[in-house]
Amino acid sequence: TVTVPPNNEMDVHANDLNFVAIAEGGKLVGFNVLVGGGLAMTHGDTSTYPRKADDFGFISLEHTLKIAEHVVTVQRDWGNRVNRKNAKTKYTLDRVGTETFKAEVERRAGVRFEPSRPYEFTSRGDRFGWVDGIDGKQHLTLYILSGRILDYPSRPLKTGLRKIAEIHQGDFRMTANQNLVIAGVPPEQKEEIERIAREHGLIDDLMTPQLKNSMACVALPTCPLAMAEAERFLPELVSNVEGLLAKHGVPDDHLILRVVGCPNGCGRAMLAEAGLVGKGPNKYNFYLGGNRNGTRVPKLYKENVTPDVIYSELDTLIASWVVERTPNEGFGDFVIRKGIVAEVKVSKTDFHA
Repeated sequence: TVTVPPNNEMDVHANDLNFVAIAEGGKLVGFNVLVGGGLAMTHGDTSTYPRKADDFGFISLEHTLKIAEHVVTVQRDWGNRVNRKNAKTKYTLDRVGTETFKAEVERRAGVRFEPSRPYEFTSRGDRFGWVDGIDGKQHLTLYILSGRILDYPSRPLKTGLRKIAEIHQGDFRMTANQNLVIAGVPPEQKEEIERIAREHGLIDDLMTPQLKNSMACVALPTCPLAMAEAERFLPELVSNVEGLLAKHGVPDDHLILRVVGCPNGCGRAMLAEAGLVGKGPNKYNFYLGGNRNGTRVPKLYKENVTPDVIYSELDTLIASWVVERTPNEGFGDFVIRKGIVAEVKVSKTDFHA
């Protein structure tokens, strides 16, 4: 992935190889390279775990492709070719050591990493609504629940997008967060495209922050790996969490909330403040303690529990968070600070501990 701070819209810590853009004086000068992220694990197998990517350092623009090539070749040659469950780059780094892996990339590429340039993520996810492009054109980002473009009874999304497509001369772009960007809209078409979008429910001003910050994988009935519902469970889950936030007086706040049907990581629950991982029919492992910026892995809080248990626990936790949090403290940071779960710092040693 490639991302531009301060928005971690791509969830860089979910991926093997990531480039964080570094600008000076408004001009792109290079990237910090993050290697070895990955969220998949296997229930009951403690040799598998989610892991953040390691920051290898800064490279200038001209070395980008060479470094990318040799991260790939080192993993090709050093990765576990026998055990598929330990084949990812993250396990290679933990087995041989990050510095050893990095040094081999430098040797093969003939390029040395410089110290990482400073950057900060202050948000993640998509910027909904209109965004001005540098080329004078407009880009409209639409929230699409679980990425499903269908004609619902009161929201004919597919029909609306078909009508937009009949006049739109730019691109339709899918985002990493299951949403859609109508990109490259000339100023003279903006009003008409927005009118069509609103008429067909593609723009909803009443959409809550919680809904915009929730995500699920497809799970049942599409995915044969799923052990529990995710996409079809998400509306109920979000509605209940919205109710809890309203109950405790913070209806405009949110948790980074994600649910997946199995532990393979597709919905990125292992970078959520509250993440549910399917364990069986109507049963989930309940994780807490990621953060809003996507730079921390959560830890198991309750194992193999039903949605009713999850809602009850969240009721108590949200009540405490609202009363006891520090200014602007996110839910995930709060549960770490209060010791409700321990912080995951080095996944190999403390994720399962």
